[in-house]
Amino acid sequence: MAQFQNVRNRQAPFCTWPVPPLRRCAMRFEFRFELRFLLLSLLKSLPRVASRLIGLIGLIGLIGLIGLIGLVLGLTGNAYAARPMITDDARLVDEKSCQLESWSKFYQRGGWERWALPSCNPTGNLEITAGGAYSHPQDGGHASDVVFQAKTLFRPLTPDNWGYGLAVGTVRHPSIQTELQYGDQYAYIPLSFAFGGDDFLLHLNAGAVRRPLEHATFATWGIGSETRLNSRLQLIAESYGDSKSRGFYHVGLRFWLVPDRVQLDTTYGNRWASETGERWLSIGLRLISPAFLP
Repeated sequence: MAQFQNVRNRQAPFCTWPVPPLRRCAMRFEFRFELRFLLLSLLKSLPRVASRLIGLIGLIGLIGLIGLIGLVLGLTGNAYAARPMITDDARLVDEKSCQLESWSKFYQRGGWERWALPSCNPTGNLEITAGGAYSHPQDGGHASDVVFQAKTLFRPLTPDNWGYGLAVGTVRHPSIQTELQYGDQYAYIPLSFAFGGDDFLLHLNAGAVRRPLEHATFATWGIGSETRLNSRLQLIAESYGDSKSRGFYHVGLRFWLVPDRVQLDTTYGNRWASETGERWLSIGLRLISPAFLP
């Protein structure tokens, strides 16, 4: 999966968790995508990410309390981490299957975004996402964004266990970056833990994003949870950000309209220690296909 932050502020940590930030600037040179350099930057950023995560102990406690409530309820059913979370999980869409994650985002002081991110798993351990967004910022005008991501797992998440993987991708902004061939590049490691079967899931992300318009690389981080309230309803809570600015928090509900096939969600989010100007509400629809790829 893939999860993405707001286009209006051009700041997003991950893509199906942190998506790299989207900037409204012109580019005077082309940037060649170098995965080796990006992975090296990712390793260098891990100490900074760790210090950020340590500062979130209070948030982890809150998430743990939410999870404890879910475990006490003792409810069962399938759990999937996906939209509406920005923080990614150590899972893929089912082998030979595809999914479509789509949502609309509405800001407190005007402006909106519309996202559509189709993804498929043709091999069993490689999820490919290619999609984008169309937005109308508060200050007028329109913008478009194109996302491409590949994700694989080194240890799949199973009930009462843990898993991790690697995701790499790029985000281009054709409406404002006509000279930038590859856009922003990012990589991150999703690490997930399952408790009480799959009643409570905890996700940690650590990564880096290369922003050629700023000639800089920044660390990205995220922590999130999913708590099953009943066989169809889940509560999500998360916080995410990068090493340049204050992070965001995000809470919401996810509901299976048709189990394992059609999912609806709604969320509320804002930046930490921020006024109401960056508040947003979102509604989303997720469609998952049965296996059909050759």
